[in-house]
Amino acid sequence: MSGLLGGQATLEDRFDHLGEEAPVTGQRELTGIHLGHQPVEQTGIDHPVHGVTGRLGLGTDRGGGSERMHILIIDHGHLCTPQLKRILLHRPSDRLEAAGLDPWLVNARDVKHLPGRPKTDRLDAVWLAKVAERQMLRPSFVPPPQIRLLRDLTRYRVDLVSVRTAEKNRVEKLLEDAQIKLSVVASDIFGVSGREMMAALLAGKRDPTTLAQLARASMRRKIPLLEEAFVGRFNDHHAFLLRTMMARIDETSADIAAVETRIEELVAPFAHAVERLDEITGVGRTAAHAMIAEIGLDMTRFPTAAHLCSWARFAPGIKESAGKNKGRGSTGHGNPYLARALGEAAVAASRTDTFLGERYRRIARRRGKKKAVVAVGRSILVIVWHLLSDPDARFHDLGSDFYSHRIGPERKKRAHVRQLEALGYKVTLEPAA
Repeated sequence: MSGLLGGQATLEDRFDHLGEEAPVTGQRELTGIHLGHQPVEQTGIDHPVHGVTGRLGLGTDRGGGSERMHILIIDHGHLCTPQLKRILLHRPSDRLEAAGLDPWLVNARDVKHLPGRPKTDRLDAVWLAKVAERQMLRPSFVPPPQIRLLRDLTRYRVDLVSVRTAEKNRVEKLLEDAQIKLSVVASDIFGVSGREMMAALLAGKRDPTTLAQLARASMRRKIPLLEEAFVGRFNDHHAFLLRTMMARIDETSADIAAVETRIEELVAPFAHAVERLDEITGVGRTAAHAMIAEIGLDMTRFPTAAHLCSWARFAPGIKESAGKNKGRGSTGHGNPYLARALGEAAVAASRTDTFLGERYRRIARRRGKKKAVVAVGRSILVIVWHLLSDPDARFHDLGSDFYSHRIGPERKKRAHVRQLEALGYKVTLEPAA
């Protein structure tokens, strides 16, 4: 689905030329028409565009239809009248927003035609018009243009980091092929010591003792292990591949730095929001940039924090039939870039002695680490919603002892007694002197 036009008109007049039974007549908002391969003045538009032929891309035509729509509405300008109120698209369009129109981004899954019926572009146009007229469509969340620009950069940064990580993995595999076990000794072979050692390999040095002496700081304690790790068969072929891979890594790192600089320029107007999100346990500036880019700053689009979690697919799925719950309550697939940022923040928070860290450990003991990461990610998203909803709100950590203070001693005592009795013990409690 590429385009729908909306305005005030008599629907019977609009649908007569399509050969479809007209809906109930009357003055209603027209939410979909179809321009066939005939002059536009024959379609019943009040302000004809003489001599223009074409089709707004409805149905399965996703390519040129959108471009034709832009030509009809923007370039010629004849259709930009007060009667045009809404356009439904399969992807956002800045040009339509600049023209003063109200574009809606809708999910194509919600407007599929009924199976078993004939399918043509004209019938699809009629079907889309009927579905939209009966208020059976919901607009998807589309952030404002400035946030979309930031989103392009943050997503591109994620892709560049993935490319660099893949190249680093190739370097490690190449060293393993040459029997160089540097990754066994060094936790990061691309640190200062590892880079100098690989540069020496490219310079023609092969002596394990000489290479091991290039270790810096704490790595010098592992010099004997490094000497064993550099006993291999590194040759000119490996040197050629390593030089090429290192050049790509350095080039990608430079690109990432340039993208990050541009991101900092775009988030300058949102510096206060970034600063407050940075206070959340596990959330850094990079994660804060990604969250703002994906959900924006205007939380009025999500009435409550639960709405935001549901949109991001960080809420359990509900599937019930005949009073029985089906499935395992999986969250489903949401925004992968937002899920990535929340997952990384949750893992980072799990290693801290804070409320979120203790929440992760409590859930991980009962439900496993994966469910604990999703639960902590949801908690972070709830915190983000409250911080963005209230410009004066600040993050306050409840502390790792929050649960122990909330749970009374009698409740804890009963829980321990039940656990011992489940193991086959008879428990008798006596107060300490």
